[in-house]
Amino acid sequence: MNGFRTFNPKAVRPERSRGTRSSEAETLSASASLGWVSRLRSTRTGLVAGLILIGSTPALADSLLPDAKYANEQLADPRQEAAATALMHTLRCLVCQGQSIADSDADMAGDMRALVRRRIEAGEEPEAIRSWLISRYGNWVSYAPPIEPVTWPLWAAPLMLVGVGLFLARGRFRRKAGR
Repeated sequence: MNGFRTFNPKAVRPERSRGTRSSEAETLSASASLGWVSRLRSTRTGLVAGLILIGSTPALADSLLPDAKYANEQLADPRQEAAATALMHTLRCLVCQGQSIADSDADMAGDMRALVRRRIEAGEEPEAIRSWLISRYGNWVSYAPPIEPVTWPLWAAPLMLVGVGLFLARGRFRRKAGR
């Protein structure tokens, strides 16, 4: 007509009549798309189930056992309890890592408190209990680790850093004074 071609949808896509079956390629592409949807649904279901399991893990981590006898009870003798409390304030909770066993609410800290109180009640010296705990859990359990060749860098590092800082500050002040 105008010299322009017009778009004819019938030429691009032949229509099917109602009675004919779809081609094999169309059947394969339809089943593939349905397989993708079912995989997506199963992936979503697996993801939701995984998130529920991960979310419920902390609830399963709590112990169902009762606390140890002396975990939250004091000793009858006030002198023994004072010795036990003094020792417990010098021992680090292995779970909390920033609290002493006297301040921690962790189950393991409660067990360690009970152990300290039982041993002190039995007449054992606090230093012997401390030595036993250090031999069992390592120097890390004590807030006052011994000075040994292995720990010298830990004790010397702050002094070395202060020395380096003073050396750098001295050089900086000398340059300013020289101007």
